[in-house]
Amino acid sequence: MDKFFGIKSSGSNVRTEIIAGITTFFTMAYIIFVNPDILSITAGEEYWGPVFIATCLAAAIGTILMGVYAKLPFAQAPGMGLNAFFAFSVATVYGFNGALAAVLISGILFILITLIGLREAIVKAIPHNIKIAVSAGIGLFIAFVGFQNAGIVVNDDATLVAFTNFGLDQEAFPFEPLLALIGVVIIAILYFLKIKGAILLGIIAATLIGIPMGITSLPEAVTTARIADSFRDWAQLGLFRFDFNALVGDSASIFTGVLTILTLIISFTMVDLFDTIGTLIGTAKQANMLDKDGSLPRMKQALMCDAVATTAGACMGTSTVTTYIESGSGISEGGRTGLTSVTTGILFLVALFLAPVAGIVPGAATAPALIVVGVLMMAGVKDIDFSDMSEAVPAFLTMVMMPFAYSIATGLGLGLISYTVIKLLTGKFKQISILVIIISLLFVVKFLLG
Repeated sequence: MDKFFGIKSSGSNVRTEIIAGITTFFTMAYIIFVNPDILSITAGEEYWGPVFIATCLAAAIGTILMGVYAKLPFAQAPGMGLNAFFAFSVATVYGFNGALAAVLISGILFILITLIGLREAIVKAIPHNIKIAVSAGIGLFIAFVGFQNAGIVVNDDATLVAFTNFGLDQEAFPFEPLLALIGVVIIAILYFLKIKGAILLGIIAATLIGIPMGITSLPEAVTTARIADSFRDWAQLGLFRFDFNALVGDSASIFTGVLTILTLIISFTMVDLFDTIGTLIGTAKQANMLDKDGSLPRMKQALMCDAVATTAGACMGTSTVTTYIESGSGISEGGRTGLTSVTTGILFLVALFLAPVAGIVPGAATAPALIVVGVLMMAGVKDIDFSDMSEAVPAFLTMVMMPFAYSIATGLGLGLISYTVIKLLTGKFKQISILVIIISLLFVVKFLLG
């Protein structure tokens, strides 16, 4: 084991690596509850269990692969933000199985462009401020979804959205929004106290508090039959369920159909690229794992693991898989090799047997996780250059149009188009890469065709 993972040469030991893997798992385990909540909003409640299983399997496959192939201490799972894009921008238009088909195609594309080194080229081409804005915009979007799921923000004919009514003069007091707000406070306090697994512990605490409030419903019994039923539902609804025809739909021409697929894939690719590479470099830098040139050793292998995991995740029945920033918690505990990732991956496999009881977690208990993750994703806004309007306006449009248009792809598209146009008209065309111009034109055509 030491020879395979290079544990001693990395300055670590087996015990430290295993503890680091356990720490990473509990820090990011909230995804096994939150991801099914998000994807089942548009797919239907019957998909909650199958997505739960798909989430655990995809996370296990991606994370163990990261450990044995890239031999790095990073964990993978269906990405926050990417799952929101899947559910609200793709599945609402093309159906759940159509969205899975788009993820599969993007996963295969990830593999190809990783082999030829194009992923790095794309990342370098996208403007720095828009990269930051993408993360912040996704944070705003998923926080908005969390507020909606909990009933904190409700529909209002006059203002489109409004704060829920907590007035005591109502027939029934809105306990779900109250529970969600309590959950946000709990997670914030746990984060402030630097307690590992703050989000997961907050979800568990909110679930327990929800019992006397009448929100959490406990299962009558957990049997092997119920576990078998969960896997049977997954096989019927999630496993290899692709609808490629839905992506083309009723398009009047092959061109329109191909363009639709291209814009979807570009959106998936952009978000996953920034998320994964940013996580790998940022976390590795904090742990002094970068080489003298500031590069992460075995970066290409790590990106390939991400690409394969996305493809496998689509086959399992879930949204795009990406590398998690929560991997930093295990690295901070001393994890330096792939044994950390293998440990985390095995724990995701163990979590599969929680399927019959995981469904008791109410949406009001997972909504706080979405809101707090939104807070965390907003951290980079301070690095956006607001002094240059040719940079500030595209970044701003990227951020705000994601929640306002209820579409991550729309925000990204408007950001890139506005960047290209403003730079061209202000004589700063040298700052625009050919790749950005091509992507912007694709989005223009997409918007014009609807």
